[in-house]
Amino acid sequence: MTGEEIEAIVNGYHGDAFGILGPHSVLKKSGQPRWEVRAFLPHADAAVVVAGGTKYEMVKKHAQGFFVAELDGEPVPYGLRAHLWDGREVEIDDPYRFGPQISESDLYLHTEGTLYEAWLMLGAHSVVSEGATGVRFAVWAPNAETVSLAGEFNDWDTRRHPMRRRNGGVWELFVPGLAAGTSYKYNVRSRLAGYQQLKADPYAFYCELPPKSASRVWDNSQYEWRDAAWMRARASCDILKSPMSVYEVHLESWMRGPMGEMLTYRELAVNLVEYVKQMGYTHMELLPIMEYPFSGSWGYQVIGYFAPTSRFGTPDDFKFFVDACHQAGIGVIVDWVPAHFPKDSHGLVYFDGTALYEHADPRKGEQKEWGTLAFNYGRNEVRSFLISNAMFWLKEFHIDGLRVDAVASMLYLDYSRKAGEWVPNQYGGNENLEAIEFLRRFNELAHSVPGAFTVAEESTAFPGVSKPVYLNGLGFTMKWNMGWMHDMLDYFSNDPIYRKYQHNNITFSLLYAFTENFVLPISHDEVVHGKGSLIGKMPGDEWRQFANVRAFLAYMWAHPGKKLLFMGQEIGQREEWNHDRGIRWDLLEFDPHRKLQSLVRELNRLYRANPALYEVDFHHSGFEWVDFRDGQNSIIAFLRRGSDPKDFILVCCNFTPVPRQGYEFGVPEEGVYQEILNTDSELFGGTNMGNGGSVSSRAVARHNRPHSIAVTLPPLAVVAFKKL
Repeated sequence: MTGEEIEAIVNGYHGDAFGILGPHSVLKKSGQPRWEVRAFLPHADAAVVVAGGTKYEMVKKHAQGFFVAELDGEPVPYGLRAHLWDGREVEIDDPYRFGPQISESDLYLHTEGTLYEAWLMLGAHSVVSEGATGVRFAVWAPNAETVSLAGEFNDWDTRRHPMRRRNGGVWELFVPGLAAGTSYKYNVRSRLAGYQQLKADPYAFYCELPPKSASRVWDNSQYEWRDAAWMRARASCDILKSPMSVYEVHLESWMRGPMGEMLTYRELAVNLVEYVKQMGYTHMELLPIMEYPFSGSWGYQVIGYFAPTSRFGTPDDFKFFVDACHQAGIGVIVDWVPAHFPKDSHGLVYFDGTALYEHADPRKGEQKEWGTLAFNYGRNEVRSFLISNAMFWLKEFHIDGLRVDAVASMLYLDYSRKAGEWVPNQYGGNENLEAIEFLRRFNELAHSVPGAFTVAEESTAFPGVSKPVYLNGLGFTMKWNMGWMHDMLDYFSNDPIYRKYQHNNITFSLLYAFTENFVLPISHDEVVHGKGSLIGKMPGDEWRQFANVRAFLAYMWAHPGKKLLFMGQEIGQREEWNHDRGIRWDLLEFDPHRKLQSLVRELNRLYRANPALYEVDFHHSGFEWVDFRDGQNSIIAFLRRGSDPKDFILVCCNFTPVPRQGYEFGVPEEGVYQEILNTDSELFGGTNMGNGGSVSSRAVARHNRPHSIAVTLPPLAVVAFKKL
């Protein structure tokens, strides 16, 4: 130990603090064994070592609080007692008396990129080490000269708790006596360019409430789950052959309290869960709930990938919410954002003074469209971080599905870039080969969790998004059908008089409907930023607008594919979604809005009760055109079939305000056909025009079928029939 090393310790730039601090054997000229205890205590004016019941005065070797005590014999367990500047006397269990905390095998797997439960190694963990209870901290910063721990427990002094460097650039420190809730950050001092920054823990399980930005210690092992029955049933369920009607929710703005305050996870576990169950949805999809600093990002610019946002409560509170969903029979999907992250200085950006999680080259590492940075999927430790994060939500929080945001931006190197702003791959193409391999491995591992599924928000024609990896696909369970969404919204936004010129918009999706496992989404992106709400897109007076929405939703629920509807659209909210305000629940005082909500509830009930509407969503045998040629009248009809071909439903759509009497459709079998749905029912706000509950077939050939039924098609309506 030299004077220069003491200076490095007291000024916070010594790269091997454990080589200086703590217990050290020393050999005197006499040859007798002796040992020293060295401690940096800048908040103390005096200190003693307590070992074997004896006190040993420590000598101050540096004015800023570097103390040394010399003892006879070999090192034994000891404690420190410090007299502070404010007159208090405190007992200190020296962090520098503890050996390495992380196994070499975990460090090796992390460096290799195959540590897929890395949250068990990195981050802050309440543990017992050598008989002492405390918190083990670990962070990856390979290009740091030093990393130290700062928090409320050491007055945010970045010098007092330097960490031990381990293989692969991981830094660790066990601090005895710390408890859950402790706030902390890592002070990362780079060996390059004098960079130094206080960083939040990338693996933190809990964060301070924004705009505060520190991480907080949390023990994820304390919550007792009560959803065992759900988890068992989920493991044996084939989601592709099951009903899936998803309510997309932004927790900040679904509902506000009397004073405009946000509801907590536990309040949402009552109010939101009861509503979703009452409405008959099978699943709820949450816009990102991982900790994010700026509410205006809706959660899509994540800082704390392993922490549910503290806006609504603790991690255990969020577990309570998921638990409540499962006990109510509702699956939980969360939006996951492995494509990019924000540039907030306390986050992942330039983490150790280098482009650690991102690419150094802005042509690869920057997403200018969003002002964010793209992950470097070619780096082993980054892949371990992201895949571990996915597994964390599936395993620790019992999340049922991950909807992966912005997949197209990951797949293509030239996504949202002009010529010269991107770098081709090794073969000269625009595919991001590293991202493709990452997504495949992510999907393989996600599907190893019993009953878990993944959904891609992917807006291009990239092949095989929802095909298994062993068939050279990306391995997602399902993919959003963005083409259907745009075609349908474009079609319905036009006055019905012009729809005959756009007839292909409502039929084109069936040319590719079975090339992927599609989800039909009307998501948050379609009702914001000047696009107007769903009802606001519809032409005509109020009655026609509501009738159009009813017809649109009924066609959506009958069309092959799983369903997703963003909150507020089920009640016909006219205003665009505003993330700072709750949904206009007061609109339910008015008949048109209340009756539209009743239709959505009935669509969900009908959908779940009829396997023909969900069992065969992804194969042509589940769909059969009856008539798609009547573009002049904007009328279509089709059959949906279940896994039993004899189980079928006839769906007839009239997308003009002109009623059609006696319109004939061919049917597969003779018999009586019950009208199981009529969106023009007075119950849903319509005119009550219909078919008296049922119609009987006649031996009149139509549409290449020997039998047919003559039905009344109400204006701007969908009617559906099932053979009794």
